Amino acid sequence: MPDYQLLIFDWDGTLVDSIGRIVAAMRSAAAECELPALDDEPIKGIIGLGLPEAVGSLYPELVEPVHVERFCRLYSEHYLALETEPSALFAGVAESLAQFRAAGYRLAVATGKGRHGLQRVLAGQGWLDYFDVTRCADETASKPDPLMLQEILAHCQVAPERALMVGDSSFDLEMARRAGIDSVAVGYGAQPLDMLRAYGPRLAIEQFTELRAWLELRASEPLPGVSEYVG
Repeated sequence: MPDYQLLIFDWDGTLVDSIGRIVAAMRSAAAECELPALDDEPIKGIIGLGLPEAVGSLYPELVEPVHVERFCRLYSEHYLALETEPSALFAGVAESLAQFRAAGYRLAVATGKGRHGLQRVLAGQGWLDYFDVTRCADETASKPDPLMLQEILAHCQVAPERALMVGDSSFDLEMARRAGIDSVAVGYGAQPLDMLRAYGPRLAIEQFTELRAWLELRASEPLPGVSEYVG
C-alpha cells in the first residue's frame, strides 16, 4: 500500500512544456500595452500565480483594474495564438500518469491557469475526466495560498500527510508547505532546483520519470522520516 494516496500536479512547467509560450505571450501583451520589455527570468518567476496576480507582480504600475484586465485579455489572446498546436507533455508524463492510476493513486491538478484555459488543454489531451479533481486560480485563491490544496483534499477526503504536491515553482512548494503537504520540486520548468530546495521538498527531480521510480520504491520499501534528494 503506497504511503501517499493523492498526487497533485501543477500544470505549466510540470506536466506540460509551455514556459516558452507563456514568456512570449507576456512579452507581446506588454508591448501592446507600451510597457517595458522584461528578461526571461522575471517572467518565469511569476509562473504559477493567477494571471491578475502575475501581471500585478510584473507591472505594479498597472494600478487601474481596467488596465490589468486589458493586459490579461491581450496575454490570453497571444497565448491562444501560440497554442494552435497544443504544448507538448514532458517526456514520460503520459506513461507515468497512466501507471500512477493503475497503481491506485488518486490524481489532481492545482494550477495558476484559469478554468477556461485548463478545460481547453485537458480536452486537447483527451483528459477531461482523467483527474479526480482540478482547481484553477480563477475559482479559488491564487498560489501560494493553501486554499486550492485544502479544497482538493476535502474533495478527495484525503489527509494532508497522504498527499504529495508536484510543481516547478516556489509558489507550488510554499502552497504545499502551508497546507501541510509534502512536495516534489521539478527542475526542468520555470525555476531552478537550487531555488526550490529552500522550500524543503521531499524529492527534487530533473526528469518526470524520476518521480515514478521514487514512488515505486516507496510503495515497495517505505522509508519513513527520510528526505531524499535527486539531482
